[in-house]
Amino acid sequence: MAIVRSQCGQCAVGCGIRVLTGEDRQLRIEGDATHPANGGLLCARARVLEDSVDLDGRLLDPLVHGRRQSWDRVIAQLARRLSAILARHGPGSIALHVGGGLLTEDYYVANKLMKGFFGSAHIHAPWRGGLAELQRAAYGEDVMPAACEDIGRAGVILLLGATISRDYPVLIDRVQAARADGARLIHVAPAGEGDALEADLHLPVAQDSIARLIGGLLLHCYDTGLVDPDWLTHGVAVPPGYWDALRRGHDIWSVARGCGLPPASIRAFYELWAADGRALTLSSAADDGASSAILNLHLATGRIGRPGAAPFLIGGGANGMGAREVGCKADSLAAHMGFDADALARTARFWGARNMVQETGGLEGEALLEAMRDGRVKALWSIGADAGAAPWLTEARALVPLSIRATDRAEPDATGWTFQLPSAAWIEKDGTLTGMDRLISRQRRLLDLPGAARPDWWMLTKVAQAMGWNDAFHYEWAADIYREHVRLTAYQNDGMRLLNLKRHAPISNPAYEELTPWRWGELPFDEGCFPTPDGRARLLPVGDQPDAAMS
Repeated sequence: MAIVRSQCGQCAVGCGIRVLTGEDRQLRIEGDATHPANGGLLCARARVLEDSVDLDGRLLDPLVHGRRQSWDRVIAQLARRLSAILARHGPGSIALHVGGGLLTEDYYVANKLMKGFFGSAHIHAPWRGGLAELQRAAYGEDVMPAACEDIGRAGVILLLGATISRDYPVLIDRVQAARADGARLIHVAPAGEGDALEADLHLPVAQDSIARLIGGLLLHCYDTGLVDPDWLTHGVAVPPGYWDALRRGHDIWSVARGCGLPPASIRAFYELWAADGRALTLSSAADDGASSAILNLHLATGRIGRPGAAPFLIGGGANGMGAREVGCKADSLAAHMGFDADALARTARFWGARNMVQETGGLEGEALLEAMRDGRVKALWSIGADAGAAPWLTEARALVPLSIRATDRAEPDATGWTFQLPSAAWIEKDGTLTGMDRLISRQRRLLDLPGAARPDWWMLTKVAQAMGWNDAFHYEWAADIYREHVRLTAYQNDGMRLLNLKRHAPISNPAYEELTPWRWGELPFDEGCFPTPDGRARLLPVGDQPDAAMS
């Protein structure tokens, strides 16, 4: 019997768990009272971990065209076939699909192999676009300015939509505790959804009207003097004609009609939110229009970079933040760097890259399928669970001569894959992940790997070594990868990127084993400085407005 502290890993919150492990793969799971993300709270999602103990339905051996093979033979075949594709078709001929359920170390090795050695940024991922793109456009970097602890520091909490109250009960427990301590809660959700939630003000508003409601709130703040001109001059770039464009359709009467509410209810909402500078907005990031309006509201009013004051938008999978930190997506290079010439040269030097990607981003989605149809992409490697991508994967694997699927489950419709590789299940993984609020935590293996199942980073590393890149892929432990990832975030980082994990650059293997949760970035933007060329954030344009100049 042993007690292990690890991660639930079933959503973006990043809850810690305390697990009593026993013989015959027995687990008893409870919330970790010492973990900052959940403080011992745990929701029903954690039951998935207990269900995953059963080995029925697991993929436990590598398969080639459905036939069992040893790892040595599979790795040799993969190296030979991938090398042949690169030699014949060149950079960009290999694509990657990544889903959830992976650790930061898995994403790091996959991204490095793709962009530094396969010369390809073609990565199809569930977190493409959306929140990461909006935060990068507004702040200059994909940084979440809020932390879970800010819920308890806020004076007024604006909870938008029914998704949060339905899907993130641990966060709602925090919200209700904050309200009990004196915070005011405003809940905006479609009629009949979330009515049981205790709040100071309920507004029954359809999801597609939330962007207009928040735009109207910002206009109210501007007209009533809550937007400080000096703050905008020094801290926020505003698109030309922004305020005139915002007036169209965002006066209180237009907002009331659009939301189906009396103007008095809209005014009460405006006044309640504006009364306290410690304002936190908690919302799903699924709606880009609403998310843009929320970011603009907090930036223009200066309710950001202070305890209890920030936009808190929830998006991505369980370790979507970790994947974005290492750049495992089509529109990012690595460590929050873009595809500019300096970043490409810097990363190539650090990696010792043999075939560094050169294009400004890769293909994904339908554009990547089209590249497969016309023969530009010849191979696909898919790792991680991604139920939403099942139709895309079915079509993609039929379009390429070489298809590789790494998964912990024996999938019912898997005969179309050339190679099937047995991955570790979540309870068998060992590494790190980053919660939605930049909190890095250790995922510790709860059970031994069954059969021939292996971590995804191990498979990628072994294939890279077999292709002749041993010096660049020297990893023996997850800690080796974590150290390299940490050092890349600090390498020639002059302060223009907030993602800098240099405090862990010299971390030893024992220290990695004992790593406790820690958050990078401290309190982002606390001095009104943003990682942009002029140090200012920018309001996201309304409608067809041009972006704000960032000179």
